[in-house]
Amino acid sequence: MPTAAKLVAGILFAALAWFVSEQVKVVLPSEGRGATLLSPRNAALGFVMGWRVMGLRAGGGVTPAVGFGLTTVFATFFWSLLIWSGYEMIERALRRRYRDPIDALEDMGQVMLDYAILVVTPTIVGAAVIGSFVCAMITEYFSRRWS
Repeated sequence: MPTAAKLVAGILFAALAWFVSEQVKVVLPSEGRGATLLSPRNAALGFVMGWRVMGLRAGGGVTPAVGFGLTTVFATFFWSLLIWSGYEMIERALRRRYRDPIDALEDMGQVMLDYAILVVTPTIVGAAVIGSFVCAMITEYFSRRWS
Protein backbone atom coordinates (compact mmCIF):
# COMPACT_ATOMS: atom_id res chain seq x y z
CA MET A 1 0.00 0.00 0.00
CA PRO A 2 1.43 3.41 -0.92
CA THR A 3 2.18 5.72 1.98
CA ALA A 4 3.65 9.19 2.26
CA ALA A 5 6.80 7.78 3.85
CA LYS A 6 7.35 5.39 0.94
CA LEU A 7 6.87 8.14 -1.62
CA VAL A 8 9.14 10.59 0.20
CA ALA A 9 11.81 7.91 0.73
CA GLY A 10 11.64 6.91 -2.93
CA ILE A 11 12.01 10.48 -4.15
CA LEU A 12 14.80 11.35 -1.71
CA PHE A 13 16.86 8.23 -2.37
CA ALA A 14 16.36 8.67 -6.13
CA ALA A 15 17.78 12.18 -5.82
CA LEU A 16 20.64 10.87 -3.69
CA ALA A 17 21.41 8.12 -6.21
CA TRP A 18 21.41 10.70 -9.02
CA PHE A 19 23.78 12.98 -7.07
CA VAL A 20 26.18 10.15 -6.18
CA SER A 21 26.07 8.82 -9.76
CA GLU A 22 27.15 12.22 -11.04
CA GLN A 23 30.15 12.00 -8.71
CA VAL A 24 30.88 8.46 -9.91
CA LYS A 25 31.06 9.67 -13.52
CA VAL A 26 34.13 11.70 -12.56
CA VAL A 27 36.14 8.63 -11.50
CA LEU A 28 35.05 6.34 -14.32
CA PRO A 29 37.52 5.68 -17.12
CA SER A 30 36.80 7.85 -20.13
CA GLU A 31 35.33 5.09 -22.27
CA GLY A 32 32.06 6.97 -22.71
CA ARG A 33 29.94 3.81 -22.86
CA GLY A 34 26.75 3.93 -20.83
CA ALA A 35 27.78 6.93 -18.74
CA THR A 36 24.88 8.97 -20.05
CA LEU A 37 22.38 6.49 -18.63
CA LEU A 38 24.19 5.95 -15.34
CA SER A 39 22.40 8.67 -13.37
CA PRO A 40 18.81 8.07 -14.54
CA ARG A 41 19.03 4.30 -14.14
CA ASN A 42 20.63 4.54 -10.72
CA ALA A 43 18.02 7.11 -9.72
CA ALA A 44 15.26 4.67 -10.70
CA LEU A 45 16.98 2.01 -8.63
CA GLY A 46 17.33 4.50 -5.75
CA PHE A 47 13.59 5.17 -5.95
CA VAL A 48 12.79 1.46 -5.75
CA MET A 49 15.20 0.89 -2.87
CA GLY A 50 13.92 3.97 -1.03
CA TRP A 51 10.34 2.78 -1.44
CA ARG A 52 11.02 -0.87 -0.58
CA VAL A 53 13.69 -0.58 2.13
CA MET A 54 13.45 2.81 3.86
CA GLY A 55 9.81 3.65 3.20
CA LEU A 56 8.59 0.28 4.37
CA ARG A 57 10.36 0.61 7.72
CA ALA A 58 9.88 4.31 8.45
CA GLY A 59 8.19 5.42 11.65
CA GLY A 60 10.20 3.46 14.20
CA GLY A 61 12.29 6.31 15.53
CA VAL A 62 15.46 8.18 14.73
CA THR A 63 18.00 5.45 15.53
CA PRO A 64 16.39 2.75 13.39
CA ALA A 65 15.83 5.32 10.63
CA VAL A 66 19.56 6.00 10.42
CA GLY A 67 20.27 2.28 10.16
CA PHE A 68 17.61 1.77 7.50
CA GLY A 69 18.93 4.78 5.60
CA LEU A 70 22.40 3.24 5.49
CA THR A 71 20.88 -0.11 4.53
CA THR A 72 19.04 1.59 1.68
CA VAL A 73 22.22 3.22 0.37
CA PHE A 74 24.20 0.00 0.56
CA ALA A 75 21.38 -1.96 -1.10
CA THR A 76 21.28 0.61 -3.90
CA PHE A 77 25.06 0.43 -4.23
CA PHE A 78 25.05 -3.38 -4.35
CA TRP A 79 22.25 -3.67 -6.91
CA SER A 80 23.69 -0.94 -9.13
CA LEU A 81 27.08 -2.70 -9.11
CA LEU A 82 25.40 -5.99 -9.93
CA ILE A 83 23.33 -4.51 -12.76
CA TRP A 84 26.20 -2.53 -14.33
CA SER A 85 28.66 -5.43 -14.09
CA GLY A 86 26.01 -7.70 -15.61
CA TYR A 87 25.60 -5.20 -18.44
CA GLU A 88 29.36 -5.23 -19.00
CA MET A 89 29.40 -9.03 -18.93
CA ILE A 90 26.68 -9.22 -21.57
CA GLU A 91 28.57 -6.77 -23.80
CA ARG A 92 31.70 -8.88 -23.50
CA ALA A 93 29.77 -12.09 -24.11
CA LEU A 94 28.32 -10.67 -27.31
CA ARG A 95 31.88 -10.06 -28.46
CA ARG A 96 32.56 -13.77 -27.77
CA ARG A 97 35.11 -13.13 -25.10
CA TYR A 98 34.09 -16.07 -22.92
CA ARG A 99 34.43 -19.82 -23.47
CA ASP A 100 31.44 -20.80 -21.33
CA PRO A 101 28.86 -19.32 -18.93
CA ILE A 102 31.03 -19.97 -15.88
CA ASP A 103 33.80 -17.78 -17.35
CA ALA A 104 31.22 -15.05 -17.91
CA LEU A 105 29.95 -15.21 -14.33
CA GLU A 106 33.47 -15.24 -12.90
CA ASP A 107 34.38 -12.21 -14.99
CA MET A 108 31.16 -10.49 -13.90
CA GLY A 109 32.23 -10.92 -10.28
CA GLN A 110 35.65 -9.51 -11.09
CA VAL A 111 34.14 -6.54 -12.95
CA MET A 112 31.83 -5.91 -9.98
CA LEU A 113 34.83 -5.89 -7.63
CA ASP A 114 36.79 -3.61 -9.97
CA TYR A 115 33.90 -1.15 -10.15
CA ALA A 116 33.54 -1.20 -6.37
CA ILE A 117 37.24 -0.47 -5.87
CA LEU A 118 37.07 2.32 -8.43
CA VAL A 119 34.00 3.93 -6.89
CA VAL A 120 34.80 3.67 -3.19
CA THR A 121 36.50 7.00 -2.61
CA PRO A 122 36.14 9.26 0.45
CA THR A 123 34.13 11.83 -1.52
CA ILE A 124 31.62 9.36 -2.91
CA VAL A 125 31.24 7.32 0.28
CA GLY A 126 30.97 10.49 2.36
CA ALA A 127 28.28 11.91 0.14
CA ALA A 128 26.35 8.63 0.22
CA VAL A 129 26.56 8.26 4.01
CA ILE A 130 25.71 11.88 4.83
CA GLY A 131 22.96 11.83 2.22
CA SER A 132 21.50 8.66 3.71
CA PHE A 133 21.33 10.33 7.14
CA VAL A 134 19.56 13.35 5.71
CA CYS A 135 17.15 11.25 3.61
CA ALA A 136 16.39 9.01 6.59
CA MET A 137 15.64 11.94 8.90
CA ILE A 138 13.36 13.61 6.36
CA THR A 139 11.57 10.32 5.69
CA GLU A 140 11.13 9.75 9.43
CA TYR A 141 9.72 13.26 9.82
CA PHE A 142 7.16 12.75 7.06
CA SER A 143 6.31 9.30 8.37
CA ARG A 144 5.42 10.76 11.75
CA ARG A 145 3.70 13.80 10.28
CA TRP A 146 1.40 12.02 7.81
CA SER A 147 0.74 8.70 9.51
